[in-house]
Amino acid sequence: MKLPFRSVAILGAGLMGRLMAVTLARAGCRVDLHEAGSAEAEGAAARVAAAMLAPLAESAVAPVPLVRMGHHALSRWPELLAPLARPVFFQREGTLVLWHRQDANEAARLARVLAHTGTQVPELAPMRTLDGAGIEALEPSLGRRFTSGLFLPGEGQLDNRALLAALLATLQADDKVTLHWQSPRAPEDFAPGAPGQPDWLIDCRGLGARPQWNALRGVRGEVIRVHAPDVTLARPTRLVHPRYPLYIAPKPEGLFVIGATEIESDDMSPASVRSTLELLSAAYAVHSGFAEARIVEIATQCRPTLPDNLPALRQPRPRVLQINGLYRHGFMIAPALLDAAMEWLAQGRSPLAQGFGLETP
Repeated sequence: MKLPFRSVAILGAGLMGRLMAVTLARAGCRVDLHEAGSAEAEGAAARVAAAMLAPLAESAVAPVPLVRMGHHALSRWPELLAPLARPVFFQREGTLVLWHRQDANEAARLARVLAHTGTQVPELAPMRTLDGAGIEALEPSLGRRFTSGLFLPGEGQLDNRALLAALLATLQADDKVTLHWQSPRAPEDFAPGAPGQPDWLIDCRGLGARPQWNALRGVRGEVIRVHAPDVTLARPTRLVHPRYPLYIAPKPEGLFVIGATEIESDDMSPASVRSTLELLSAAYAVHSGFAEARIVEIATQCRPTLPDNLPALRQPRPRVLQINGLYRHGFMIAPALLDAAMEWLAQGRSPLAQGFGLETP
């Protein structure tokens, strides 16, 4: 993609900041990437995530525009991963949805929602209803523990931390990129387009941008990582739950990410006993092998969220672009936001963003 400028400063080295930096450098730009923390992305919401690419499953809580962005991402992620300096685990083995008998009514409601989504976004692979034998065929280790389920073909996941590391390695190897760690900067520190200044400034700081975008709020999530080498699950599995959908995402080397708590709070204190018990009990209810799993990490993070729970691109002043509001769907929608932002930077408009229903500059 040909761009009408040659240099850019990016604020924030989380998922969007790193994706934008890699893409702009590949397009020929000189990139200065500023991050308030370290190269480990310890403050990024993307570090505490399961990185599931599940547009149909997420339609239980996500509106149609996000579903369309998620469908876009399923084919874009392999293209984005291929040129990175390190390999990143990526799969499209679908999503398995399970429930216990006492949650059958909630499961029936969920099935109706997913079926309705399928009529609105017909390009999605249709869901399949499973009986006990069908579940066992997909996940033999579950045996006949569940009598009913849903299978959402074509959905996927990737390894979030491996991706952040691969993006970092790619940026470190590019002589057009200068990385500034422990460098908390604000848009007011720059005068894009002025002599000695970058041509453009792109703000990807998530909740760090609240002083300039006060509509942002934090939505707390809690995620547990366990090592369970004796558990074999081939794909992300969701368990219908009366309070929130719980998921188990298998990662390489016997690791599993368990999560989906969602609390309207920007509290960054450690996980509660209640949430921890619910998440671990859900994993054990799906597969008894988790009883012998080892807890590697219990992490909390707040996701940057706008009032309508939708992402947005915003231009508060000339040559400054803000990308924010990825909420709980960051990995699922990041490629769509990336492509829309690049289109807008190149052309001054983005038909892709309009098609996704994105708020744009």
